[in-house]
Amino acid sequence: MTAALGSKQEKRAFYRNALAIMLPIALQNLMDTAVGSADVVMLSYVSQEALSASSLAGQVAFIMSNLIYGLSSASAVMAAQYWGKGDKTAVERVLGIAVRLALLVSVVFAAGAAFFPAQIMRFFTPDPALIKQGVIYLRTVSISYVLGAFAQIYLSVMRSVERVMVTAIIHGGAVAMNVVLNACFIFGLGPFPRLDIMGVALATSITRAVEALICLVDGATCRRIRLRMKYLLARGGQLLRDFVGMAIPAAANDIVWGLAFSVYAVILGHLSSDMVAANSVVTVVRNLGTVMCFGTANAAGIVLGKTLGENRLTEAKTYAKRFVGMAVWTAIIGGAAILLLRPAVMGFMHLAVKDVTPKAVEYLNLMLYINAYYIMGISLNTMLICGIFRSGGDVRYGLICDAVSMWVYAVPVGLLCAFALKLPPMWVYFILCLDEFVKLPVNYWYYRKQKWVRNITREEA
Repeated sequence: MTAALGSKQEKRAFYRNALAIMLPIALQNLMDTAVGSADVVMLSYVSQEALSASSLAGQVAFIMSNLIYGLSSASAVMAAQYWGKGDKTAVERVLGIAVRLALLVSVVFAAGAAFFPAQIMRFFTPDPALIKQGVIYLRTVSISYVLGAFAQIYLSVMRSVERVMVTAIIHGGAVAMNVVLNACFIFGLGPFPRLDIMGVALATSITRAVEALICLVDGATCRRIRLRMKYLLARGGQLLRDFVGMAIPAAANDIVWGLAFSVYAVILGHLSSDMVAANSVVTVVRNLGTVMCFGTANAAGIVLGKTLGENRLTEAKTYAKRFVGMAVWTAIIGGAAILLLRPAVMGFMHLAVKDVTPKAVEYLNLMLYINAYYIMGISLNTMLICGIFRSGGDVRYGLICDAVSMWVYAVPVGLLCAFALKLPPMWVYFILCLDEFVKLPVNYWYYRKQKWVRNITREEA
């Protein structure tokens, strides 16, 4: 007998299920951040120049990953809803459609990084030394874009059919391998050559190749859902139209968001290399603080998507309210973690980063305090836009919201403050970090309207 909605037994069951999904995803996010942390720590022993160059060159993968995340969001939502409905064939067709589109997108980015790396780096910085280092990085890492895009889509759909632990093991193993290879290639440990910044890129490419191969094997042998070649190549019909109708706004939303953050990097890159170095470190720390926030938002998308696919709309509304509360608590925990890590991070910047300047250290100190509260805006907005709204197929609102908050407010105001008003660099950074709080009240108002409460499955997909 099912426990009544709102009873203690039902609440315990809900939170157990939510945590069982959220914690492995948060662990994956943590391990992803660990790779970034390892890159920062190891490259800091090479030079501040290598650290800054990898941060700027990494913006290419950042932009692409946001586009692929849009595709994976659409596939995750549709897979979760059809999984809740019990239509396994539709889930496999969604997987095939998503992988096909992800490969097409990633090939374009890989070609750009391989053949036009200098032009890409000049967009981010005028510094010749940073451009030279970035070119080496981009050419070496380019193949990983295609391999990583495939793995990201595959693992996203597998999470939606509640294979969360399996995906955590696959991705976690890849992350551990990446960290080890980073050390080997950056420092030339054992029989490995010392490659400095090229070593980071090479380690990423090798790791992505192994991860993609494991996903292919798993997709061919999994009894629950399989990656079938006929769905990878076949016409999608109405399901393809539904997917594209959701994926385009979702991908556009993530691109709008990702490009804005890349412009932030451009602004900081043209202010000073000290800002770039400090931002590269604080970005890793912020990512550590948000691992539970993003894990909770992903869990919300899976749980709510399945619930809506089962046509339990009343339960979905109650679950969404609980996930908002979880987003608040994970943000508080993440902000506290940044403050607790601050002394260690400052000590690292002082002692470990080769050729670090006092100004870079000063900037980092202030950035850490700003990001301790910035996480609250990130957590709530991610929960609402990427978790709750997308679970019901409402992807257009997020696109409009981010386009206005970032491209009408944050980017033009940031450019104005940096290059017209010539405000001090940290004031520019503070103003850029107000973007999440500008859109938060509107997002909450839209959440209360409950337009996202929809079952988007079809009787014959």
